Amino acid sequence: MVRCGYCRQTFDARPSFESEEPNPQLELPMPRLEPPVLDTPVSPPPPTLPVLQPMTLAERVAIVEDDEDLRPAGARTWPWTVAVLLALTLLLAQAAYFFRVELAANQPSLKPALVSYCRLLKCDVPLPQYADLISIESSDLEAVPEHESRIILNVLLRNRAAYPQAYPSLGLTLTDSLDKPMAGRVFKPTDYLPPAENPADGFKTNRELTVRLELDTGDLRPMGYRLSLFYPH
Repeated sequence: MVRCGYCRQTFDARPSFESEEPNPQLELPMPRLEPPVLDTPVSPPPPTLPVLQPMTLAERVAIVEDDEDLRPAGARTWPWTVAVLLALTLLLAQAAYFFRVELAANQPSLKPALVSYCRLLKCDVPLPQYADLISIESSDLEAVPEHESRIILNVLLRNRAAYPQAYPSLGLTLTDSLDKPMAGRVFKPTDYLPPAENPADGFKTNRELTVRLELDTGDLRPMGYRLSLFYPH
């Protein structure tokens, strides 16, 4: 007895029972099909290439450090050593050029080398020029009795520097009774130095120099004067 799944009625299933044995036609052998033979050989599939992933910054630094570790120590340091030596040489050359006057004044033994160095650069090594280190110790104007328009200027100069200096220029200004300028003149070292003095030798350290100049004032009658020391530029 079975129950119908559609109408839910119970009935005897034996009159309509069919055997589940297979049909004899279905048991016939099936022919095996062989794959066709192709004249053209089949190429193997291309190999699969690995996908490259971008490296991080840390991985790149590690690779560079590994490469540097593989090189000898001398191969890693000599370029930096050469660069540092070249930079120091250039720095010393620039210092020798810009401070050549001070170096020659404070280290006289270096002056020949500095002069040779300046020949290459077409420069010179002049004597120091610090007017504030040269003082006027005394000065006066005296009249010439025989000549009413002539006066004599006496000046005592002193170099207080610890090294020889270039002789300065001497500026003279004649003034009236109200201390107003009447006339003036600038005397170069060749104008006031005695014949025995050589301007190229310079004003020796801690030395005094007496200057005596006879001047013609014409129709001027100065009542005073001013003196100044300077280096023309």
